[in-house]
Amino acid sequence: MRFEFTADQAEMRDAVASAMKDACTGEALRAAWADGPKALWSVLAELGVLGMEAPGDLGGLALGPLEWVLLLEESGRVGYPGPLVETIAAVPALVQAGERELARRVSVGETILTVSLNGGLALDADLAQAVLRLDGPRVTLIESPILTPRASMDGARRLFGVDGEARALDADGDAVLDRAIVAAAAQLLGLARRVLDMSVSYAKERRQFGKAIGSFQAVQHHLADALLSIRFAAPLVYRAAFSIADGEPSRGAHASVAMLRAAQAADVACRKSLQVHGAIGYTTEFDLHLYMKRVWSLSRAWGMPAWHRDRAAAHLLGVSADA
Repeated sequence: MRFEFTADQAEMRDAVASAMKDACTGEALRAAWADGPKALWSVLAELGVLGMEAPGDLGGLALGPLEWVLLLEESGRVGYPGPLVETIAAVPALVQAGERELARRVSVGETILTVSLNGGLALDADLAQAVLRLDGPRVTLIESPILTPRASMDGARRLFGVDGEARALDADGDAVLDRAIVAAAAQLLGLARRVLDMSVSYAKERRQFGKAIGSFQAVQHHLADALLSIRFAAPLVYRAAFSIADGEPSRGAHASVAMLRAAQAADVACRKSLQVHGAIGYTTEFDLHLYMKRVWSLSRAWGMPAWHRDRAAAHLLGVSADA
């Protein structure tokens, strides 16, 4: 058996990645801090990313996790703002619950949907026409949310407390959560790759003692550590996507392990990048901070590390995660 993405999947990834890279520049990311991601959202709709798993009659592409995991990774590489993770996670639940018109509007970009986990904060809820709320396996929909702005480390991740009248949906909240975790892990993997790429480029250009700093063994060790972490994390993220696509009972544990390793890889890449860049890495004028802040925020947006470790351990031991 070959554990490899198909040529069609790779070709789609490359085409979408090129379009996202052109749209999501450093300037566009900085603008999202002030104005939100709506200006970039239409690009995702035109590319079909928002409706990856929606049926064709709802404006979707009828694809699956093995396709969107690659596109989410590329969206992380460019730091794409907005509730993309939430959209990818929620659309199949809307279809499952019979909310087909809402699923269609979200898939084609007419409506923005976001997600609140266990009564917590929701991303870009001021732009969303509806908020999907997850409370364990229970899924509810808030269509007229009452919002309270909250502070965020990453200015492009605009967070809000959400309240309002909710109605129950006949959907599997655990499945939505697993999808969101894997989607976020894929974005973290892409962010780690972007931060490493920036470090490699800088190490080739920055000169000390008449040489590029990339020729120094200490700098090479930093870059190698980051690359090794990424290469260990990537197969786990792809494996978790396969678990979701295949409907495996162990998908929750695989999702949590993927998140743990992707977050670790992204953190290592950020710390090593700061070392390589030196003082410039701490300045807000340099784009590196845009991606580091996204890593630090996203790493904890879908569960703290201790929760993911307990969840994976519970699966290995065959006990309840609450035991």
